Amino acid sequence: MAAPGPGAGAASGGAGCGGAGAGSGSSGAGGRLPSRVLELVFSYLELSELRSCALVCKHWYRCLHGDENSEVWRSLCARSLAEEALRTDILCNLPSYKAKVRAFQHAFSTNDCSRNVYIKKNGFTLHRNPIAQSTDGARTKIGFSEGRHAWEVWWEGPLGTVAVIGIATKRAPMQCQGYVALLGSDDQSWGWNLVDNNLLHNGEVNGSFPQCNNAPKYQIGERIRVILDMEDKTLAFERGYEFLGVAFRGLPKVCLYPAVSAVYGNTEVTLVYLGKPLDG
Repeated sequence: MAAPGPGAGAASGGAGCGGAGAGSGSSGAGGRLPSRVLELVFSYLELSELRSCALVCKHWYRCLHGDENSEVWRSLCARSLAEEALRTDILCNLPSYKAKVRAFQHAFSTNDCSRNVYIKKNGFTLHRNPIAQSTDGARTKIGFSEGRHAWEVWWEGPLGTVAVIGIATKRAPMQCQGYVALLGSDDQSWGWNLVDNNLLHNGEVNGSFPQCNNAPKYQIGERIRVILDMEDKTLAFERGYEFLGVAFRGLPKVCLYPAVSAVYGNTEVTLVYLGKPLDG
């Protein structure tokens, strides 16, 4: 499985490709330190160091994960995330500092995207440069091979002729010539084209989505929630907290990454990882 970014396990909630579980055991004298003292010490550490601390003993683990709005996570959030991400509504649907840190760990990768896009300073928004006859995409830093995961995606500029959201393996290309539905163009990716409401995989249209008469077109700024269930091997979508249905079934048991592809010059796409989806 592909390894996540440095220290991802401490805030990723597990289930990321290559993620590590919580530890147990005794930490000796350290295990007898009051929680408030430990919290003060932990507030100076980076995520990779916190991940190691969480494996020391149950007392340290509880101190780190018992309160997702503790000084530990507030401090790390302030150091790790850009001010723009914290003062705007980009992360408005995340309830805690720990969730914000986790979302940043699962954001677009600056090293796994088309050369024609860049990730803005807020850390969550992709900007596509105005390059003619090119389709350009990006994957997130961490993929998933197990568990259930949800993230939000929204366009902050024109869609153009093709605007696709979905998932991809590491083998799926993130750039190609022409204006095409890059996600879904081969057997390594699955996508929903928001322009014509078609589902795409292996270079073929797998039907329209959502499956209803006169399905509404996507509106710029509208947040789409993507739900990946690696246990049931399905990919589903929500819009405005309305469940639109399962788009793809029978997904392979491989590491799958949230991904997007765009064609319109200077358009921007934001992706925010939410964590485990809420049922009901």
